[in-house]
Amino acid sequence: MLSRPSTLRTLSCFAQRSTTYCRPLNPQVTAAFNIVGERLYSSSNAMMFASREELKEYLSGKDTVGNDVLGAMEALSNADVVCFDVDSTVINEEGIDVLADSLGKGKEVAELTAAAMTGTTKFEDALAMRLDLLKPSLKDIEDCLEKHPLELTEGVEEFIESLLNKGVDVYLVSGGFRIMIEPVAQAVCVAKGNIYANTILFDDDGNYAGFDANEPTSADMGKPKALTQIKEATGAETMIMIGDGATDAQAKPPADAFIGFGGVAMREAVKEKADWYVMNFKDMTEIINKFHKK
Repeated sequence: MLSRPSTLRTLSCFAQRSTTYCRPLNPQVTAAFNIVGERLYSSSNAMMFASREELKEYLSGKDTVGNDVLGAMEALSNADVVCFDVDSTVINEEGIDVLADSLGKGKEVAELTAAAMTGTTKFEDALAMRLDLLKPSLKDIEDCLEKHPLELTEGVEEFIESLLNKGVDVYLVSGGFRIMIEPVAQAVCVAKGNIYANTILFDDDGNYAGFDANEPTSADMGKPKALTQIKEATGAETMIMIGDGATDAQAKPPADAFIGFGGVAMREAVKEKADWYVMNFKDMTEIINKFHKK
C-alpha cells in the first residue's frame, strides 16, 4: 500500500478494463469518460486562457526562479498534457534507493543514482550498474514495498487533482521501475497506460532476469523519446515536463516548458536549465486553478 500525507481525497479511482481512471467526487464537476478513458466533456471551471498581462500581474512581487518563468506559467495555463518524473518529484524519495536499502546496498546504489540525476554518468550505464548490483527478485520488490511503502510528495495529489479536473492528460515518465510506480499511479488516479517507465524482467521462478532495453526511458535521452511518443499519440499542442533531474531537463523539446522541482532534492545543474524552478506544488496548483483555459 502506498503511504501518503493524511489529506482528504476528493477523487475516486475506478477500474475499467484493468486500467485505472479517475472521476471527481465534487458534484459541480461533471466529466464523462468513454470506454478507453478519453474525456468527452467537462462542464466545470470553464475559463478562458489567461492573457500574458494577467500572468504578469500575478507574477508581480513574487520571488521566482527560472530562465523564463512567465513563459512556463503561460505554457502551464494552456497545457494539454503534463508529464511528471516520479522519484523525488511525485514521491519524496528515489524508489531504486529505497529498494537498495532494503537489500543492504544503499550506499553504492545512491552514488550511482546521484551520478545519473546530475548527468555525470549516462543514464543507461547507471541503470545497468545499479540493477547488476541489486539483481532484485520479484519477492524482493514486493517485500520492499510492503515494509517501506512509498510516500507522495506534499501537495502533488492536489496538483494532479486540479489538472485532471481541468481535463489535462497526466503522464508519469520515469527512469524508475514500472512495478514500483503502478501503485503510485493508482494513488493519484493516473491510468496504467499513462506510465512510461522501465520494466524489470523475471524468470518463471521470479528471479531477476534483466530489464527491457526497448523502453524509451531505459537510456539517456529517453524522456524526449517518451514525450515525443506521447505528443504524437495525444495530438497535444502544449506539453509540460516537471521533474528534479537532468534527464527531465532533457525533455524540452519536445516539452514546451520544463519546470524543475527542488522540493525533495535540489540540483544546481537542473535549476540552471529550468524555465521555472519551484520548491513545492502550491504555485503550480494556483496557476491551474486560476488561469487554465478549460
